Formats: sequence, structure tokens, C-alpha cells
Amino acid sequence: MKRRDVLKKAGVGAAAAAAATAVGAPYVIAQQKTTIRWRLQTYAGPALAEHVCKPGIEAFNKAANGEMVIEQYNADQLVPQGELFRAVQAGSLDAAQSDDDSMAAPVDVSVFAAYFPLASRYSLDVPALWHWYGLKEIWEEAYAEIPGVTWLSTGSWDPCNFATVKPIRHLEDLKGLRIYMFPTGGKFMQQFGVVPMSLPYVDVQMAIQTGELDGVCWSGTTEVHTVGWADVTKYYLTNPISGAWAGSYFVNTKKWEALPEHLKELFKMQIDVSHYYRLHWYWRGEAYYRTQGKLELTTIPPDEWKIVEDAALKFWEEIAATSARCAKVVQILKDYNATMIKAGAPYRY
Repeated sequence: MKRRDVLKKAGVGAAAAAAATAVGAPYVIAQQKTTIRWRLQTYAGPALAEHVCKPGIEAFNKAANGEMVIEQYNADQLVPQGELFRAVQAGSLDAAQSDDDSMAAPVDVSVFAAYFPLASRYSLDVPALWHWYGLKEIWEEAYAEIPGVTWLSTGSWDPCNFATVKPIRHLEDLKGLRIYMFPTGGKFMQQFGVVPMSLPYVDVQMAIQTGELDGVCWSGTTEVHTVGWADVTKYYLTNPISGAWAGSYFVNTKKWEALPEHLKELFKMQIDVSHYYRLHWYWRGEAYYRTQGKLELTTIPPDEWKIVEDAALKFWEEIAATSARCAKVVQILKDYNATMIKAGAPYRY
């Protein structure tokens, strides 16, 4: 009986000790946990990053509740834009928000990011193409072939229009203009006499003031006004070479795989916050600054602009010939636009 009492007391003591350990464990673990810190660089300069990147990052940092903090850096702040992909791949940056085109992503489909000529008409075209027409799966396939970087999501920004120091009212007026542009859009517009220029984002405004640039074809009028380019240009061409910029979030694969699942989901949710904010911010801004902005609006007549639209379709075929995957994307763009035209207003007029 005494032996039983000893065993019984020992069992009660062990259970109590185990219970105490279990109750205390979360507190001990919480005290020992180190905050995960990531560095993310966006393609956008400081004024623009306040809208296209910061709202989502702030929401993430608040919701992560100390478990993880993302430090946001702006265009060229840590690495030049053209080296952004390699920096994420090497792990010197943990994440990036950018288009594939200007960050020199080594995938065949990178030409379709940013402003692929005349591929879209409105901002909602981009998420519709990625989520409902198969581009998401194609991007996942393309980046699965590249070690070190994981593509997560593509969203839409603003249209791409010319803001210049000289008026553009005819195609002839494009000849000789030195314009700050994205790589693929610049290559396409060269056939109309445009001279694409590449320089650091922060130097663009001064380059226009000194006459090194005649303007930009990098964004819509919201960005032109937000970042100060409207202060050094005079005219805004209403004909867009593309209806919406396509930009993505990229992460270092090892850093991404090391995150617990709940933080992965939270990061993807902040991406959606970012995508949603831009949809309404740009939609409001494009109308507001056309009607109440600083720049005089000009328009190339429809019969002349039709030449640009036809040239875009020819350019699509040239890109389609570069790889089977690019051909698949071009076919999706054709099918999508055919559906939009058939649907009529408000999808296409």
C-alpha cells in the first residue's frame, strides 16, 4: 500500500510538472523567438512607392504582430533596377516588387510584363488575364525553371502614355523624341522614330529640365503628377501604348520556403491589399488629372493611331516566334481581346 501511495504521489507530481511546463511553454517560446526581417525593394521612387507598395507592407507589418517585419526600399536604393532580379536570386534582397522586363528577369515571358504594346485596354484586363485566362500557370511554369527566385503574383498599375515638352498630335511628331521608357515598349516605339533612353529613376526629372530627355512614356498621368514629372513637361498624349502596367512580387526561394505557412499566407494577403489599392487609386487618378491636371491634352487621330495598333499585332507575332511559351501567351492575348471586342461596351468600344 505504501508503494502504491509513493507511485500515486509521483504520478500526480509528474502530471503537475508536465502541466506547468505546458502552461509556461508558450511564454518561454515567445520570449526566445527572433523577429524575421526581410528587405524588399520596389521599382518605384519614394513618392510613388507611398501608393503602389507601402499600404500593403504596412498592413503586413501590423498583422504579423512582431513575428516578421518587412523593410521597404525604393527604386535603386539598395541595388540598381536592372540588377533587382539578381539581387533577389542571390539573397541580398529577400523580395522585390517590379515588372519582369525592367528588372531583367531571365525568362522568355518577361517581355509581356510592364507595357506589352496594346495588350490591354483597362486595368482589370491584367488580373483577368492572369487569374482566368491561364497566365498565372504560365508564369509559375517559367519561374520554376529559374533557381533562387519564386514568382508570387501579378497585378495591374496604370496605362502608358507620353508626357512631353513638345506636343504630339501626329505620328510624325514622335520622330527624334528622347523618351524614358521600359525596354520592350521602347523597342516597339523605335519604329516610329522614338529614341528610348535608360537612366536611374531619380534622375529623370532633372534630365527633362536639362534637355537630355524630351519626356517620359513610363506611366499614366497619375504617376506623372505624383512624382513631379508634370512640373517639367507640358503635354500629355491621350493615346496609350498599353492600357495597364503588369507588375509582380518576387521572393528569394530559400527565404520563402523557410517561412511558416501562416506568414506565407499573410504575405500573399498583403499582395492582394497592394493590388486592390492600386486599382482604385489609379482609376480615380487617371480621370482626375486629365480633367484637373497641369498638362495640355493632345490626341493622335484614330486613322493614324491605327497604324500603331496594326504594328503592335505584327510585334506580337515576332515575339510569338521566339518560343513556344511566348506563342501560347500571344494566343491568349488574341483570344482575350477577341472576347472583349465581341462583348462590346463597356469592355471594348
